[in-house]
Amino acid sequence: MAKAFKYGLKGITGYLEPAERELLRGLIDDVISMLEPEEQAGQDPLAALVGLDMDVRQPSDRALLRLLPNVMKDDDAGSLEFRQLTERSLRESKIGALRAASMGLDRNELSLTPEEARLWSMALNDIRLVLAERLDIRDEADADHVHAMQDWSQAEDVESYLALVYNFTTWLQESLVQSMMAALERKD
Repeated sequence: MAKAFKYGLKGITGYLEPAERELLRGLIDDVISMLEPEEQAGQDPLAALVGLDMDVRQPSDRALLRLLPNVMKDDDAGSLEFRQLTERSLRESKIGALRAASMGLDRNELSLTPEEARLWSMALNDIRLVLAERLDIRDEADADHVHAMQDWSQAEDVESYLALVYNFTTWLQESLVQSMMAALERKD
């Protein structure tokens, strides 16, 4: 059984069982595959190098749109222009954090540096955003309904299984963030 992250003499530490590590690795791989930009034939290498993507469009997948939202609520043209200038680097940053967390899954005992903890927090957040979208969490009542699912033996369908996975990643991220805050308080 997983042990919550905590801050102590060794820094931020936690523990995951092999099955929990494999679950997280699968989730990370799924989110990475969503975020990897499509390779385009004839793309300007300089534009790709600096992160420009003039062919980018708003994602049609709602979960991907949660990860890569429009920045201007009522300005589609402004949002598209901003997306063209930043989306490639945002995708790469998110993929980097997910890969860093995945590399940490090679060991049972997790001992995270402050930078690794930051990357883990980013990765867990992106996983939770995708799961929340797949579970159609829109408000507090939806979240309460999902959080009510706590018993793995009651997972009867995909939705209940996803709810349990969402609750697990939420618990893991909450313990990580609390540990990060404890580490900051000790430094002051």
